[in-house]
Amino acid sequence: MSRVKPAIFVTQVTAWENGAARRVDDCLAAEEPLEISVNGQPFGLTLRTPGNDLDLVAGLLFSEGVISGYGQIASIEMGADEERRASGNHVSVELTRGMAVASTATGRKFTAGSACGICGKAAIDDLKQRGLSRPDRGSRFEADILCTLPEKLRQAQTNFSRTGGLHAAALFDARGNLLILHEDIGRHNAVDKVIGSALKSKKIPLTGHILLASGRGGFEIVQKAIVAGVPLLASVSAPSSLAVQLAREMGITLVGFLRGRRFVIYANDERLSRR
Repeated sequence: MSRVKPAIFVTQVTAWENGAARRVDDCLAAEEPLEISVNGQPFGLTLRTPGNDLDLVAGLLFSEGVISGYGQIASIEMGADEERRASGNHVSVELTRGMAVASTATGRKFTAGSACGICGKAAIDDLKQRGLSRPDRGSRFEADILCTLPEKLRQAQTNFSRTGGLHAAALFDARGNLLILHEDIGRHNAVDKVIGSALKSKKIPLTGHILLASGRGGFEIVQKAIVAGVPLLASVSAPSSLAVQLAREMGITLVGFLRGRRFVIYANDERLSRR
């Protein structure tokens, strides 16, 4: 039986306030390694917050080009054997017959921290070579609705409320309805969980949808959104220069500093109303 790993770790700390110290319980975001194997071979190791691990791995395989649809996964489960299932830190994937992991789609075939991902200008060329379609040009979004999304995301972040240490990614429709939300100590993991969940529900490509990420809008987040067919990606903080370059070249609308009644459009502003 697979062990259910907690997303929150409770520990004793010393809290200091106004000259007085006291021992209290404190909630920490869990951060544990997740080993991934595909077709019986090691694929990668990433640090993540336990929870929705199967969605995380499915989203990762999709965004890295290993699979093009959920139907190419013959099986996906926690652990390849009894020992690994008991650890709760291993996901085993078997692809459908004839499917193999291409040498150019190695995903995170390295040890990755929760704050890092694959990045570099060469990755832009790699993304183009995969023959990805540009996100739907016909999708349109209201600025007023966009401004309501960060508060909706914040209210739905139950584990963040307890720990203050988790990122989140959320999928909304054009009316601002929250469809999927996942939390993780890593921004890219949270996005992979959302994409994996959407892939499993056959929602990909995500035409007419908005993906909102907490933290900054880095290159890898933009890459994943493009693969999933998201026409508008927003974040509550700043994007990186490489993220903006990729968004402009690949036709995704990129919004940063989405806070209150203000945001900045870094790429492809035609999808947002100017009323």
